[in-house]
Amino acid sequence: MRGEDSADLDTRCMTRALELALRGRGGAEPNPLVGCVIADGQSILGEGWHAVFGGAHAEVAALRNCASCPAGCTMYVTLEPCNHYGKTPPCVDAILKASLKRVVVAMADPHEKVAGSGIRRLRDAGVEVQTGVCEAQARKLNAPYLHRLATGCCWVIGKWAMSLDGKIATSSGESRWISNEQSRQIVHELRGRVDGIVVGRGTLERDDPLLTARPAGPRTATRVVLSTSGTIPADSQLLRTARDIPVVVVASTSMRPEQRKQLDAWGCQTLVVDADDASQRWRQMLRSFAGWGWTNLLVEGGARVLGDCLDAGVLNEWHLFLAPRLIGGATAPSPFAGHGVTRLDQSACAPPCEIRRLGDDVYLWGMRESGSESNGLHKRAGSR
Repeated sequence: MRGEDSADLDTRCMTRALELALRGRGGAEPNPLVGCVIADGQSILGEGWHAVFGGAHAEVAALRNCASCPAGCTMYVTLEPCNHYGKTPPCVDAILKASLKRVVVAMADPHEKVAGSGIRRLRDAGVEVQTGVCEAQARKLNAPYLHRLATGCCWVIGKWAMSLDGKIATSSGESRWISNEQSRQIVHELRGRVDGIVVGRGTLERDDPLLTARPAGPRTATRVVLSTSGTIPADSQLLRTARDIPVVVVASTSMRPEQRKQLDAWGCQTLVVDADDASQRWRQMLRSFAGWGWTNLLVEGGARVLGDCLDAGVLNEWHLFLAPRLIGGATAPSPFAGHGVTRLDQSACAPPCEIRRLGDDVYLWGMRESGSESNGLHKRAGSR
């Protein structure tokens, strides 16, 4: 029976594996983020992470990076090793070939092609397997992946910058720039690791955003415009760059056939959503995106889009940039329009968040608690 020192060592090595896993963010999706450490007692022999979709898995990368023979050593991996052929051979094969004595797994992989089979095969082959070390941290790390498996929808990230009095623009619509350069750099980092970036047609017409990451990140996001009629400004930056950086226009069934032909001619893809209310439209859209292999979707606004997102209960993560400004104005928009709630006990319960100073701005980041299959932060009366 291992003592407290061994438990501390397991935690330290798994914590390092979780740090490594984060390096794959933006590259590994739609696969999960996985990190791996191989150790001989307190000595680390090799480290690895799943860096890019279709590339070597974390376990194989760590074995390749070992400074000496790993036979008889311990592997720490943040997610259950796979036991099936996908884009790469089973990781369990590589582990058994390396003659590792012990494998410590943070959490089982609920994917139908894994689902405990990797752990069972290792144990059947005589490898000691321990699970649950740093499991809560591993679930938080892979919350978007777990959410997509559980719900069939991609993970929704809301982002907005606002003044101290809760305004995202002036009454005339001016919003550049409420937040400072440091805050905007965080936004570009977010853009560089997601699959899609969503704005409404109103935001596109008012701000003419390019919606790209500058500098480029590990992933090039598809720009998504919500437009019931399918119409978008012909002189917009999105249209001028649509053949180089993908653009999807989400429209309703009322879109005219000639408008769809025009979007095709501009190089845009069209997604037609057939639903009566915002909640149904969002879920249909998110299921379609997940079916395309998307994991993370960034919603940049405006207020109507963010409000519909909140009303639909699909907001999973949020990034708020609070600037030391007072804007005022009864008609100046706040971050969330939509229907909202009529009683405070129906309001969204945001989980504990991280808070950072970015110059004069304050940056708040939070996400829904992992382990739940519910969609988002907005909990209405009577919902589960």
